[in-house]
Amino acid sequence: MTSTPASPDLISRLAQVVGAAQVLTEAADLAPYLTDWRGRYRGQAQCVVRPGNTEEVAAVVRACAEAGAVIVPQGGNTSLCGAATPDDSGRAVIVSLSRMNRILAVDADNSTISVEAGCTLAAVQSAAQAVNRLFPLALASEGSCQIGGNLSTNAGGVQVLRYGNTRELTLGLEVVLPDGQVWQGLRGLRKDNTGYDLKQLFIGAEGTLGIITAAVLKLFPLPAPQTTCWLNVASPAAAVDVLNAAKSRFDAQLTAFELVSEVALGLVLQHMPGARRPGATSPWYVLAEFSGATNVEVEVWLGEQLDAGAVLDGTLATSATQAASLWALRESISEAQKIEGLSIKHDIAVPVSQVPTFLSRVDAQLSAAFPGIRVVAFGHLGDGNLHYNLSRPLAGDNADFMACQGDVNRIVHDAVHALNGTISAEHGLGQLKREEILRYKSGVEMDLMRRIKLAIDPQGRMNPGKLLTG
Repeated sequence: MTSTPASPDLISRLAQVVGAAQVLTEAADLAPYLTDWRGRYRGQAQCVVRPGNTEEVAAVVRACAEAGAVIVPQGGNTSLCGAATPDDSGRAVIVSLSRMNRILAVDADNSTISVEAGCTLAAVQSAAQAVNRLFPLALASEGSCQIGGNLSTNAGGVQVLRYGNTRELTLGLEVVLPDGQVWQGLRGLRKDNTGYDLKQLFIGAEGTLGIITAAVLKLFPLPAPQTTCWLNVASPAAAVDVLNAAKSRFDAQLTAFELVSEVALGLVLQHMPGARRPGATSPWYVLAEFSGATNVEVEVWLGEQLDAGAVLDGTLATSATQAASLWALRESISEAQKIEGLSIKHDIAVPVSQVPTFLSRVDAQLSAAFPGIRVVAFGHLGDGNLHYNLSRPLAGDNADFMACQGDVNRIVHDAVHALNGTISAEHGLGQLKREEILRYKSGVEMDLMRRIKLAIDPQGRMNPGKLLTG
């Protein structure tokens, strides 16, 4: 694709809107914005613009519309599917929301927090905690990912089991539309039956319909106490049994239930300094978190699971430090894989009851098709979302293996579809799966999505090449 030179007139106008210091054009300044977190995608852009408020975002969008420039909204640039990376045409203006990082209001009595889109997830969590409230979205990238990106990808994380994903945590939005108009929907209402729920169009849309600039989010009481345990189990089927036993006993007090394979843990122990194995070796592990249940209650339940043989061994955290170290094992898996080298990654979900079937079926099919393949499986068993990543045991063999990605994806994704699952549970489609999704979504679904895109962004200028083809 031929690169398009930057437009001096547009860049000059953008500088008038946000100030010259907030329009980046030098190659060294642009570089961090042009490559995705995994290093899989790299693009080009005319410039990066860093507006400081919603009015500036709207003015930037209007200027780009008049100049015919396309816009790529970008938050913390932690997308795993290339959703925030421009193409290589050089036409794009990247709009970074990083300066819009203010907590606008905290209403503890209404259990809501209003924030700008550039706030990091960790900053929102801290602001909630300051008023004895919990914002429950929890991701490994929470120190760098931004709320606008969380909203645009409908981020999930480890506490979806109890609190739901970002869509369920959102009450209101403010959005700059592709023509520069501002939709002001910052309402902290749990009931509002006045027509279409417009915010749902923009949550999970990956910036293809507009730029989210602010949000009203739900807060919850701070859970106390919290109990964390690391459990050894024989198989994913055993883990599902333990999950259902925990739900029956603790109901909403069970706030996280993560599945980790020995292979995944092994990469963390190999690559992450200070990582320590919690106990005996096992084929599979569960990291469970209970909020509001006492250590004694969890310990009694765990004893019952050990006596019944459902759990083979277990470690119950006796301090916040020990709990954090157990969570670090789970949250470091992606980073350890990045250090290890290339792999073919999948972010799938099937009904919880079908997780063991998926793993046994696909493991066998892939082993037959690619002898010696290494499966790194882990994820959110409580809501059926697994990260299912594949590579060769020797990092040097993976360049050739990556050429087989189409064949690997077909095995994995066909199995997911057969079990009424999804090929993207929480990472979105981005550039990575925009073609792949055509095999699994019906023509009716794709047509409806394209019609919505055409109605809101008829010129196709908002984050082109993401989520939808064409």
